[in-house]
Amino acid sequence: MMSQIISQSNALAEQIYHKVKQDIFDFYLLPHDRFTETQIAERYAVSRTPVRDALYRLQREGYLDVAFRRGWTVRPLDFTRIDELYDLRVVLESAAVERICARPDTPPVLESLRRQWLVAEDQRESEPQIVAEMDENFHIGLVEASGNREMLRVHREVTEHIRIVRRLDFFKSARVEHTYNEHGRILAALFRRKSDDVLLMLRAHIGQSKIEVRKISLSMLADARRKHGQE
Repeated sequence: MMSQIISQSNALAEQIYHKVKQDIFDFYLLPHDRFTETQIAERYAVSRTPVRDALYRLQREGYLDVAFRRGWTVRPLDFTRIDELYDLRVVLESAAVERICARPDTPPVLESLRRQWLVAEDQRESEPQIVAEMDENFHIGLVEASGNREMLRVHREVTEHIRIVRRLDFFKSARVEHTYNEHGRILAALFRRKSDDVLLMLRAHIGQSKIEVRKISLSMLADARRKHGQE
């Protein structure tokens, strides 16, 4: 019985973790917003125990701060850190490209990526959230194809930390189209082992994404603050 109760509490904490995280991603909870465990517990009609577990997990991941007697606060977006994480992505993915081009074989994950991205225009995905997930998997796949598990582990951590802004890159249909085209060109050059061409395209691709998400994030934050101020 006790193990069943613990299991249910863990499941609730997992659900609340994802819900609060999504509220942060959607700017429903804005940077600097304060709230209490009781408010979250009342909102989701659960006890404070799973709420506390979920919030401390989000704190460990860098999304929240907590202070004695002051409750919880949404951590502000740190664009300096985000830029540094994007730069780390470039380093990891560039190293992965060099390793791939030095391999005599073609890793199966690259074949999978080619089937997904080198498709006719009428077969392309258009739903922003799905394309965002596909984009993450594309770049993770590049690092996976390098065969270096530690590089892949670090890259997954970086991906998680920038997801809050990175997914915004696909709210414009033009960015979806550009992503398909750029991924297609990167893959085509990669299969030909043109490492210099791949590196140039990859760095430009990630650099442009970094610029776009900063602009969109600041715009969405401003819109969300105006909306909150009217409520």
